[in-house]
Amino acid sequence: MTELKSLGKTTDYKYDYAPEFLEAIENKNAARNYFVTLTSDEFTCLCPITHQPDYATIKIRYIPDKKLVESKSLKLYLTSFRNHGTFHEDVVNTIADDLIKLLEPRYLEVEGLFSVRGGISIVPFVNYGRGEFEAVAKKILVERK
Repeated sequence: MTELKSLGKTTDYKYDYAPEFLEAIENKNAARNYFVTLTSDEFTCLCPITHQPDYATIKIRYIPDKKLVESKSLKLYLTSFRNHGTFHEDVVNTIADDLIKLLEPRYLEVEGLFSVRGGISIVPFVNYGRGEFEAVAKKILVERK
């Protein structure tokens, strides 16, 4: 693994989408299937039309393979959405795509619990499964309808 760029160093925050913040560390328990759950209840982004802030709790849950996401890099990455104009559905898909690219997990799900705006709460959910977990991902989507 390469040397980490963020952990233990001075933080240089960015407030527009910055996937380069994401870093991975070695999973020393790669022989075992287990879940890692990460929750950020201070997520913000901007509506791409009105530029009003949207607030959410982002829940990330995954079964790692060889890599884990380094938590400070994830915090910086999520913070980078603060001034980024994007729809709620795009947020969870972007986060999922970036984590799949970085980690190549066995299974991953990302859920955005967005605060009510205009009387409507939007809760987008995306998941992904690879290998034996592909069927699990499809089953979970069907059960969540």
